[in-house]
Amino acid sequence: MKNLLTFFQKNDRFAGHSGIELLEISEGRAKAAMNIKKHHLNSVGSVHGGAIFTLADFVFAVASNSHGTVAVAINVSISYMKAATRGRLFAEAIEVAINPKLASYTVNVTDEQGGLIAIFQGMVYRKKETVSI
Repeated sequence: MKNLLTFFQKNDRFAGHSGIELLEISEGRAKAAMNIKKHHLNSVGSVHGGAIFTLADFVFAVASNSHGTVAVAINVSISYMKAATRGRLFAEAIEVAINPKLASYTVNVTDEQGGLIAIFQGMVYRKKETVSI
């Protein structure tokens, strides 16, 4: 899994540009964090929904590709529970169903106090190709 951790940290340039740090990876699971900076804020001073979505989408991608098989998103949705304005956000993806072609994941985005910021649900199509590390 260490090779996959390095692979995702190095190759997901948008996540890196967004300041996302991959903390953990195991089969069907991933956890990441993002320190909230001024560039993550929207015009009313809370974290932009796109920044929260990016954090959730990143751990979704890592968890779904953690088996070593290329998995690509076919459907996602996100529900925002409360606003965040400062500190650090965490996202944890958990695989809830997997079969040879499809897999489903739930991602919870939380703040430093464990407060639920957003719930993300995603489904992937699992291709025959393997993730090239």
